[in-house]
Amino acid sequence: MEQSNQFLGTEHIGKLMGKYAIPCIISLLVGALYNIVDQIFIANASYLGSYGNAANTVVFPLTVVALAIAVMIGDGCCAFVSICLGKGEMLHAKKSVGNAIIMIIASSLLLTVAYLIFQTQIIAMFGGTVNEETFFYSKEYFFILVWAFRFICSGSQ
Repeated sequence: MEQSNQFLGTEHIGKLMGKYAIPCIISLLVGALYNIVDQIFIANASYLGSYGNAANTVVFPLTVVALAIAVMIGDGCCAFVSICLGKGEMLHAKKSVGNAIIMIIASSLLLTVAYLIFQTQIIAMFGGTVNEETFFYSKEYFFILVWAFRFICSGSQ
């Protein structure tokens, strides 16, 4: 059963923007809530205190970099799929989706390896060496988060 996409050419732009932009905005808000909820739970953990929040602040930009790479690949793929489908090239569209999945997996693995190799330098660059406790918690959180990048990157698509 093939669905028609004729409404994309005939529907008002405002209605189309609402239909497709609102889910995108909601997904971005959920992504931002991740850091807020993380900070709340860390702040309420009596054994972490402000050092836990500092470690989260040091390591969180690495998640943003991983998500940026995944979104770049995903958005590029979506644009290419749209072009291919518009031209009626279904095979190229299917291949591009497969290539995007492989690129996301490869880039997340490459990013994981690079982050693990340069862990101390990255933590220092983001200010995690202010004191010993912040550095300790930053390394611990960094290690856990880096291993989750494969899931973070693939989940954003």
